[in-house]
Amino acid sequence: MSKSGKSKFDMEVINLVKKKRESLNLTQDDLATYLDVHRSYIGQVESPKYKSKYNLNQLNRLAFEMGCSPKEFIPEKASNEKVISGRRKQKK
Repeated sequence: MSKSGKSKFDMEVINLVKKKRESLNLTQDDLATYLDVHRSYIGQVESPKYKSKYNLNQLNRLAFEMGCSPKEFIPEKASNEKVISGRRKQKK
C-alpha cells in the first residue's frame, strides 16, 4: 500500500475510471457534477498523493453516466497485495 493509503487495486480502479473518462472526452468537472462533489475531489482521487478514492456507489453512478457497466472499472486480475485494515490488536 502506498503512503497515501491507496492500494495497488485502488489505483487500478481509479486509472480505469480515468481512462474511460478521457476516452469519452469528459473532464474532472464533468465527473464532479455527476457525483455532486467539488472538482478538487476528483483531482485528489486521481492523484496518488491523497487518500481520496471512489466508493462503490460513486463507481455505480459514474458507470451510469458514462453508459457502461461498473464492471469496466474493476481490474481483470486480482491483486495479491496485502491490505492492512488499520485495526490494532488488543493487548492481553
